[in-house]
Amino acid sequence: MESMLNKLKSTVTKVTADVTSAVMGNPVTREFEVGRHIASAGPSMCWRIYNGTKKSTKQEVAVFVFDKKMIDKHQKFEKDLIIDSLKRGVQQLTRLRHPRLLTVQHPLEESRDCLAFCTEPVFASLANVLGQWDNLPSPVPNDIKEYKLFDVETKYGLLQISEGLSFLHSGVKMVHGNLALENIILNKSGSWKIMGFDFSISSTNPSDTEPKYTCKEWEPNLPPLVLPNPEYLAPEYILSVSCDAASDMYSLGVIMHAVFNEGKPVFQVNKHDIFKSFSRQLDQLSNISPSMLNKIPEQVREHVKMLLSVTPNVRPDADQMTKIPFFDDVGAMTLQYFDSLFQRDNLQKSQFYKGLPKVLPKLPKRVVVYRILPALTSEFVNPDMVPFVLPNVLLIAEECTKEEYIRLVLPDLTPVFKQQEPIQILLIFLQKMDLLLTKTPAEDIKNSVLPMVYRALEAPSVQIQELCLNIIPTFTNLIDYPSIKNSLIPRIKSACLQTSSLAVRVNSLVCLGKILEYMDKWFVIDEILPFLQQIPSREPAVLMGILGIYKCTFSHKKLGIPKEHLATKSLPHLVSLSIDNNLNLNQFNSFMVVIREMLSRMEAEHKTKLEQLHVMQEQQRSLNISNPMGHSEERKSPPSSANQIEDIFGSSAVNGKENGAAAPQPNRMSLTLEEKQRLAKEQEQAAKLRSQQPLAPQAMKAGNSGTATQAKDLTSSLMSNMSSLSSLSLASTSRPAPLQGPTMSAFPSPASMPAAPVANGFNSPMGFPAAGMAMGVRPPAPGPYAGMATTTSTPNFGALAQNHINKQPDMSALDNLFSANKPKVSLNQMGPRPGTPWLSQFAPAHSPQTNMQGAPMSMAVGGAGFGMQANPFFNPQNFPQPAAAPTQTGIKHSASVNNDLKDLFG
Repeated sequence: MESMLNKLKSTVTKVTADVTSAVMGNPVTREFEVGRHIASAGPSMCWRIYNGTKKSTKQEVAVFVFDKKMIDKHQKFEKDLIIDSLKRGVQQLTRLRHPRLLTVQHPLEESRDCLAFCTEPVFASLANVLGQWDNLPSPVPNDIKEYKLFDVETKYGLLQISEGLSFLHSGVKMVHGNLALENIILNKSGSWKIMGFDFSISSTNPSDTEPKYTCKEWEPNLPPLVLPNPEYLAPEYILSVSCDAASDMYSLGVIMHAVFNEGKPVFQVNKHDIFKSFSRQLDQLSNISPSMLNKIPEQVREHVKMLLSVTPNVRPDADQMTKIPFFDDVGAMTLQYFDSLFQRDNLQKSQFYKGLPKVLPKLPKRVVVYRILPALTSEFVNPDMVPFVLPNVLLIAEECTKEEYIRLVLPDLTPVFKQQEPIQILLIFLQKMDLLLTKTPAEDIKNSVLPMVYRALEAPSVQIQELCLNIIPTFTNLIDYPSIKNSLIPRIKSACLQTSSLAVRVNSLVCLGKILEYMDKWFVIDEILPFLQQIPSREPAVLMGILGIYKCTFSHKKLGIPKEHLATKSLPHLVSLSIDNNLNLNQFNSFMVVIREMLSRMEAEHKTKLEQLHVMQEQQRSLNISNPMGHSEERKSPPSSANQIEDIFGSSAVNGKENGAAAPQPNRMSLTLEEKQRLAKEQEQAAKLRSQQPLAPQAMKAGNSGTATQAKDLTSSLMSNMSSLSSLSLASTSRPAPLQGPTMSAFPSPASMPAAPVANGFNSPMGFPAAGMAMGVRPPAPGPYAGMATTTSTPNFGALAQNHINKQPDMSALDNLFSANKPKVSLNQMGPRPGTPWLSQFAPAHSPQTNMQGAPMSMAVGGAGFGMQANPFFNPQNFPQPAAAPTQTGIKHSASVNNDLKDLFG
């Protein structure tokens, strides 16, 4: 790496030393910075051309330097002749001012080592371009080595030389005297310019119509630098020592021949015997063979032949040459028009610029970029012409690479981005926004391009806003997301809400609908959908635009609307819009299609969710049934709200199913020592009960006496079975005072009671007047079976549950326990029927006793008894239950709602 840096440093140092030595001490260096060596020109290619800049203005220039070391081999008087000749040529060029002559920006300066002067920026000489690389840097620059002239450049270049000769011959009465390839310069934009007036001859009678020119006799012994190039001289100059304007026309003919023949002139001249060479040349020119001119285009071949004529009078003059059909080329005429733009008024310019887009595609890119583009961008200082120039500039920008666009086009466009008048400028930029966003760097997009779009959205002109809204979707993919979210969308929403134009409002909605895919889901839900409810107008076009945004969001794979938003916001809004009186039938149907799709998806998603939840609950329930420890812990935990509701209304009220699943289980906590002791006693007592022999009930006998005897035996049996359990329940718990009120009109059979203590789910008295049922439940008393309901007028029958599972019990003896002011209902009628399907589902009791607390209660259940499943004191989650038949009331209500919906929405 260090060696590479050292090599680069030595190369730069060498180049700097060469440049410094070339112009060291020259006064030109006081005002100009001299750059690298780029070309060569002049007699024998003696002038080295460097690029440079003016120190004060940073203006680009070309610095011509003649190094006096080149003539060290000559004698002193020859050196003086050479220096004087070169000085004379530069001084003559400095005095002449014409677009076809090289423009001098700083006159000749002489120092001890060199001559130097500055001109307009230069690319190279025509001789360099055509392969003469004398006095060029080594290696030859690639831009010169690979340069190829296009036909339009050749035509227009020759036309420019003809126009320059016309100026010299007609305007200043001067003969150039040394018109050759090395004295024609291509400037930075590609124009051909004349220089090298070292041997120019002015007319001795400039005021006369027929000027006279005096030329010097050829002196072959002089150095080549003080003699014109003989290969381009007219024969009469050498043979008869005479010259006039026609002599320059002969030189033009040789140049035209060389341009089309890879830089080779018509004849090769022997400079040591020049007179003999010219004599032989005369004979050949008198009878030019067709092969000599076969590479010249046919359109101009005859004119070149006339220019090379031996007789000067036959040669066309410069004015005639500018008018030949060969130069009537659309490209050449276009370039010529650009060079004379300063002479045109705005109307002529506008007409020309309107037709220019048809011509530009026919021209070579290099010509367009380096010749036409600078002329176009120079018109940006005239605001009235910008709408005519800008389309052509953007058309050229499309053909440029991104690097060329940044270097050549963008610097001139940046000030135009900020222009708001005339309004057509903004329209043109909007139409080419994809080009600007593709080729402009991100920083310039943020600072120049997007602010222009924002100004268009806020413009007072409705037409500008409409066009901007129509064009934004075409380039949204090229804008970064933060700019879309924070700058673009807020302005579109503002334009929609604040405008008084229906077209702008509708186009705003259409624009939002088209660019939804470039936003994320939650931004649309949080910002776009709420915005739709803020739109004040209710025109059909606006309503359909709102519907379109809802539909696009709802159906888009990446976006979508959650079912919660559908249920609470989207569907209510759409339903309210759908019944607007401004909508016609087709538009209403469109609303209903979207509403139905939303409803269907919402139903499907929520149903799927509930089904999954039901499956999970069933799985948890099965785990709880198979885990007694879990049941014990569950019974100890406080009941959940879902369990309370399920106790009262059944599992279908919680789960929405006929055979509802168990409610979610409460969180289980670690057991205390007392709870573990109580659990151990329960398990021990359950084991004792299982080890006892079941009671064998006696067969019931018909008649009143049999009934009374059975009642006596039953009571004594119950009391004997209860005596062993008194220590666990009644001994530790004081019996609550009986509640006032009517007793229960019906009571389930003891065989149907749960075998384990069951929590009723109530912590405080609760009334249900609307259901025709009033009840009051005491808080559970402390003790091992706290929370169990005990009746006030009946003993505990839990101990008999396991003895009467398989046989129908006779409970007529207990009839006298109920109130006498109500008709008696036999307990035999209330007991389970043989073959009851759910009776065999229950396992033997786990608990020896079930304390049921009586509560005043009034119940009315339409058409059916108050069965076990509807009993609020039995918690259905402790054992499986049969499917409950849906109530008739619920079915009617559901059908009514559906009919109402059909009437409203179809």
